[in-house]
Amino acid sequence: MKAVTGNRLDDGVVVYLADDDHWTSDLASAARFEDGDAKDVLAAAQKRVKEIADAYLIEVDDSGAPAGRETLRETIRKDGPTVRLDLGYQAKA
Repeated sequence: MKAVTGNRLDDGVVVYLADDDHWTSDLASAARFEDGDAKDVLAAAQKRVKEIADAYLIEVDDSGAPAGRETLRETIRKDGPTVRLDLGYQAKA
C-alpha cells in the first residue's frame, strides 16, 4: 500500500493526503492506495504546488504505519527530531 506525503507550504509540517482529498498531519488518517492507483493520485497531488512541496509516495502497512525500506526516515518525519524531546511534534505530548 502507498500513501502520498509532502510538506505543507505555510508551516512546513509533514502532511498526508486523506480520503477526503485534504491534507492531514496524522499518518493513520492518510488515504492508502494500491500501487497502480497511487501513481495517478501522486501526479494530481504534485500539481497542488500552492498547498504542499515535494509530494511523493511512501510505503505504508494496513494500519497506516510507515513500512518498507524508508520506515526509519518516515518515522522521523512523522514524529519529529530524535535528538531533543522538547522540540518537534513529541514536545506537544
